[in-house]
Amino acid sequence: MLTLINRYPARQRAQLIAAGISLTRGTTPVLHEVDLAITPSSRVAIIGENGRGKSSLLHVLSGALTPDSGTVQLIGTVGIAEQEMDAEENRTVGQVVAEAIAAPLTALAALDAAASALERGESDAEDRYATALEAAEALDAWDAERRVQVALEALSAETDPTRQLSTLSVGQRYRVRLACLLGADHDFLLLDEPTNHLDRDGLEFLTSQLRSRTGGVVVVSHDRALLIDIAETIVDLDPTPDGRPRIYGNGYAGYREGRVAERERWKLEYERQQSEHARLQDSLSSAQNRLVSGWRPEKGTNKHGRATRAGGLVQSVHRRQEALQAHAITVPEPPQVFRFPELMTRTGAILLRADGVSVTGRLSRPATISLAHRERLVVTGPNGAGKSTLLNVLSGDLLPDTGAVRRPESTRLGFLRQESELPPGRRASDVFSTHIASLISAGELSDSEAVGLSQLGLLRPQETGKKIGDLSMGQRRRLDLALILAQRPHVLLLDEPTNHLSIALVDELTDALGATQAAVIVSTHDRQLLRDTADWPHLSLDATIESAVTA
Repeated sequence: MLTLINRYPARQRAQLIAAGISLTRGTTPVLHEVDLAITPSSRVAIIGENGRGKSSLLHVLSGALTPDSGTVQLIGTVGIAEQEMDAEENRTVGQVVAEAIAAPLTALAALDAAASALERGESDAEDRYATALEAAEALDAWDAERRVQVALEALSAETDPTRQLSTLSVGQRYRVRLACLLGADHDFLLLDEPTNHLDRDGLEFLTSQLRSRTGGVVVVSHDRALLIDIAETIVDLDPTPDGRPRIYGNGYAGYREGRVAERERWKLEYERQQSEHARLQDSLSSAQNRLVSGWRPEKGTNKHGRATRAGGLVQSVHRRQEALQAHAITVPEPPQVFRFPELMTRTGAILLRADGVSVTGRLSRPATISLAHRERLVVTGPNGAGKSTLLNVLSGDLLPDTGAVRRPESTRLGFLRQESELPPGRRASDVFSTHIASLISAGELSDSEAVGLSQLGLLRPQETGKKIGDLSMGQRRRLDLALILAQRPHVLLLDEPTNHLSIALVDELTDALGATQAAVIVSTHDRQLLRDTADWPHLSLDATIESAVTA
């Protein structure tokens, strides 16, 4: 239930309070007893795997979705930007802008009408003018159109008011919607993956706006850079021991520290309960064995003695059965932990070299690369510059029009592509086991080097038994990564490796890439990954080469 107070911004009096929010989709609980208090100074980020209820929680907070239980109280105004914006027929950019700032425009019109009435000397003109002026000041109405126009230009959104939404791309429509919300100046702003369609300048503008605005912000995002830059509170909707979400203070650093501690406590409690359950089971088994054979007394013992001893053993079994039944394991199995395998390479040898490679129409600027043991390279550039093309050339999947690629036959190379090419009709476990078997039979991998899918901690047993077509995008990406790492590669080529992966896994993967003995080439737009690899050599496929790797 949503309780709404105030049609105008409440500014410092604004509140958005959710209490005991629970929601089930079909038979799947997605939100469980969520409590959240948001003030005008709040900067809150909601994170979690796909399907964990992040967007649903935003809709509950906005009043668009009624939870199964719990309440939401809003004092002030709220605006929400969803991941996609509908393109209704004949609707224009100008109409969207007018709707977004309808209240300020109405307030200005009322103020003009009251001023005219005041000039004409109408009896109630003074009261009407005072009321209209109060409303216009509360809405900061005079600046509303300028705020939207500034945001449209800063986000590289369409500024032509006659342009129909149906002629815009999904990204263009989202930027228009986001600009309108930033200009509307609501007490609370709810944003769903706001960085998906923004360029670098747009990202900087959005970050600045979210930091400086006077109203509260709640953002759903996988963009770690945005979370690090703006979030003060992190709401983690991923599974917990008691099913309730965890709320961490002290920004992203506090979340990382708190999550590690939470998982460790969870693991220890689960192991304690499992150990106690096993102890009680062993105790019951021993008592049952004594009942079958151990109660028989020595020869010559009277019947009364035998009966008395048997009764005691029966009671012992019953007591142990009751203790076992009373000891339910209440803590669910903890999430798996990603285990990056040891990747050994040969020191002093060039593992991969490309000399002046280019591909007509796809990679116009010739690239030269040389990688040895533990060497790193980040490939950057705008869309269309040829980053993926270069990685395809390095992997041998694509022949260059100029130059050549050289790789010793003994060098194992793992290539994580942007798009998954997994067979949708096969089970994940079958694909993985077939892959390992083919590597061993081809002599590329020894039996001792083979790693099991469960050992990597990327997929749960119930997920490995599913057909790939039934897995989520994130689960397929995890399987792709598992197949690559199972090869124990000497060289890793990673094309947008953080796509579709959870924030927690991306952090673990980033740490592993920094520590591995393998040579690594990464192509990415991920701002935080670029920050984390700032000390790696960079190869820019833009107009100039920032730095190059030489032998």
